[in-house]
Amino acid sequence: MAIVKEIGESLFAAEVEQSSLPVLVDFWAPWCGPCKMLAPALQELAEEYANRLKVVKVNVDENPGLASRFEVMGIPTMILFKNGKAVDSFSGAMSKQALADKVAPHL
Repeated sequence: MAIVKEIGESLFAAEVEQSSLPVLVDFWAPWCGPCKMLAPALQELAEEYANRLKVVKVNVDENPGLASRFEVMGIPTMILFKNGKAVDSFSGAMSKQALADKVAPHL
């Protein structure tokens, strides 16, 4: 079972920018209702694409530098990284199918 790993600034380079797999980064916060609604869909996506996609979460309250660096203005915001570079981003709660449709072209 694929785990959606929570990371911070210290692990960002290793987990995201140096990953051989595409990485979907969920910028979220514990107080964010839409973020909580999105969590099960992210977990399902991580499991379904386990060998083709990595899914990680970044708490914007604990990692304001990362949120600022990637110009995250609202949460949830997901940014898809491929070969260490941001290739797509999307915001708001969405279904697993909607997430899969956004991610699939990059796999």
